[in-house]
Amino acid sequence: MPASTEIYVSTDIETDGPTPGLNSMLSLGSAAYSRDKRLIDSFSVNLETLPGSQPHPVTQRWWQTQPEAWAACRVEPQPAQQAMARYRRWLADLSGTPVFVAYPATFDFAFVSYYLMRFSGDNPFGFAGLDIRSYAMALSGLAFSETTRRQLPARLFDDLPHTHIALDDAKEQGTLFCNLLAWRDTLIRGNPD
Repeated sequence: MPASTEIYVSTDIETDGPTPGLNSMLSLGSAAYSRDKRLIDSFSVNLETLPGSQPHPVTQRWWQTQPEAWAACRVEPQPAQQAMARYRRWLADLSGTPVFVAYPATFDFAFVSYYLMRFSGDNPFGFAGLDIRSYAMALSGLAFSETTRRQLPARLFDDLPHTHIALDDAKEQGTLFCNLLAWRDTLIRGNPD
């Protein structure tokens, strides 16, 4: 598949615990980017908690330190089936092949895949997602533990907020990924800066 047909769907979620099904996804935000960092479209939805799920106590304590983000993810929550049907349609309407991108992909992808399969019967991302930290590790030569926001070069970050509101964070992470793609291109051309 040519890279030009790929749409990089930077995705961030907020949850009430670490495990899909046992815990609930509270908010989903995706920002769809072209390779050249053009924001194509975005999607955001808050979800009702799953029947029978329980918030995790550690996560609940963390939420107490984030009152604005907590309030934002509880505005007009939708039933999961309705929310994921809307998300599935949004993905289908993108003008290319959606590629899941997240920071960290393993956490966000687990919830998004679970919810897509359970509530829409299909996951258009397939079984794979791109992890931004792993990609940064490969490009920079840093250890995985060194690929945090504090330790990556500042030039890789646009001036966007990290608020723990899903769509804000999806946009911030999407531009980081696109900046990593541009850095890769300079490395290929032989100019590391």
